[in-house]
Amino acid sequence: MPGSRPPAVWFTDERPRRPRLSRERIARAAVDLLDAEGVAGLSMRRLAARLNAGAMSLYEYVGGKEDVLDLALDEVMGEIELDDPAHRDDTPWRTALTRQLVRTRDVMKRHPWLPALMATRPLLGPNSLARSEYFYAVLDRAGLEGPRVTAAVGSLTYYVQGYAATENIWRGLRQDPAQEAELRDQAQRFIDHRAADHPALARHAQLTNGDFDGSFALGLETILDGIEARIGH
Repeated sequence: MPGSRPPAVWFTDERPRRPRLSRERIARAAVDLLDAEGVAGLSMRRLAARLNAGAMSLYEYVGGKEDVLDLALDEVMGEIELDDPAHRDDTPWRTALTRQLVRTRDVMKRHPWLPALMATRPLLGPNSLARSEYFYAVLDRAGLEGPRVTAAVGSLTYYVQGYAATENIWRGLRQDPAQEAELRDQAQRFIDHRAADHPALARHAQLTNGDFDGSFALGLETILDGIEARIGH
């Protein structure tokens, strides 16, 4: 579990004094603010302004900004749709995990701040726990055992986090398709001209490939192949 800060917000009960506020409302407002301003733009003062409340009133519900970030993260984790429990046992494990990770990437693209927060905070909110349970249950049902289950969950999680974070940064910087294509062509020509020094790179690198969806699917398939090879061993 990343981070060493105690996840206080999940260990304390809400004690509302103002019915117009709640942890749910605070979380939703925080998500909107994070989408607009990023983590650096989140402050208790700005959050209170979005809620038309006094900054001090927020402290009746949360201990501070760290709690707000945990609440916002778990709020967004709830956007990652889970399969219907009634049909989970009938779904092949690779299909189930692929579908879940594609949905996770989609949510990370909608909320670009999510990958970094997931990597640095304890995922102990109800939505986060439900999704972790889903991954562990699917791999357990597939026949993976012991530490390999945790290793597999970590590999899949870190893959989608890293991929989405890189994709978000690239898309934020390269919004003109024509400029992106030209940059990719230049990079590919640069490598091709150095094939004598970097033969493997020149032979296999596909720098002109801007298909993020296809590359994501191929990388995920490769990881799942590795997991499948460990089942029963």
